[in-house]
Formats: sequence, C-alpha cells, structure tokens
Amino acid sequence: MYEYIKGQIIEITPTNAVIDCGGLGFNILISLQTYDKLKSDSEGKLFIYHHLREDDEQLYGFATKDERELFKLLISVNGVGVGSARMMLSSLSDEELRNAIIGEDVHKIKSVKGIGLKTAQRIILDLKDKIVKGGGVDSVSINIGTDTKIIEEATFALLSLGFTKANITKIINDILKSSPQAGIEYIIKEALKRL
Repeated sequence: MYEYIKGQIIEITPTNAVIDCGGLGFNILISLQTYDKLKSDSEGKLFIYHHLREDDEQLYGFATKDERELFKLLISVNGVGVGSARMMLSSLSDEELRNAIIGEDVHKIKSVKGIGLKTAQRIILDLKDKIVKGGGVDSVSINIGTDTKIIEEATFALLSLGFTKANITKIINDILKSSPQAGIEYIIKEALKRL
C-alpha cells in the first residue's frame, strides 16, 4: 500500500521516527540500522512495510529497500513476528544476517535476543535457498554504459555458481566502474577472483 514516506524528521529514537509529510506526522517503527543512517539528518525517506491486523496497525520503516526485503523474508518464517525481525535487523546488519543464514551460523542468529535454537534453525532452513537466489535484496540496477544483456548473463552465470545476488551486484558494479566496456568473459573472470 505504501512504498515510502519522505519528509522532515520531527523526532527520532533508536526504535521509532516521527516524520512530517505534508502536515501529517507518521510514527514509524525502525531498526537500529535505520536509526544509525538517519540520526543526524533533518529530512529522511523511509521505505515502508504496512503491518495490519484486526486490532492493530503499524508502519515499519527502513533506510534501504534491501533492509525492507530482508524484513519481509524474515517475517515469512513461521514463528518470526515483526518484533523479532526488527530485533534481528537491529542486532545484525543486512550483510551479517545474510551471511549467517547462508553460512548456517546458528550461533550468530541465536545470539539475537528472543531468537532460540529452533527458530534460528528454521530461519536457516526456510531462507537459505531464497537468499542464495537473491531474495532479501531489491533488484539493484547498474547504471553504467554497459549492455544490460551482458550484465544479466554474467549475473545469471555467477548465481548458478552459488554466489549471492547482493555480492554479485556489488562486484559487477566495481568491475564496471574501472572497465565500463568490459565483455562478459572479463566480468565473470574478474568476479570469480573477487568473490
């Protein structure tokens, strides 16, 4: 329903932000990660997840689309609610959480307050394949003068080798910054050296 809310930050704490948007004040629940990115700004843009139940309505805000996508993946796991997902994103960065899930690091996930052994195992079991295939990451566009077909083919080749979409996109971006006209073979070889 809501994609994002952008406006003046009236009040911000490690758990919520009040944003004035067109004369309306939105109280939005945030993670510590988002707080760190917005705490010194007077204006902000939060990507929204609208949580609606019959007796409650809450807006969760995220500094990046990637954080929101990971939040949506986490709450899709049976036994992980919006509070637990926000706690996980407050305790670990997006990258740390993705790597813990892919690396099956139960202890790292279990270290988050309120997450027990069974829940940590369920998160890994339910989300590992999704994250390996690029879930929990919003599609990132690469804005460099390279043919998008070459980028798509290189990304597909690296995904099929088991690398994560987030890491692939970052590496391909880095490669294309230094070699904007690189061919598919060069991109894949360089990416394999760096991944």
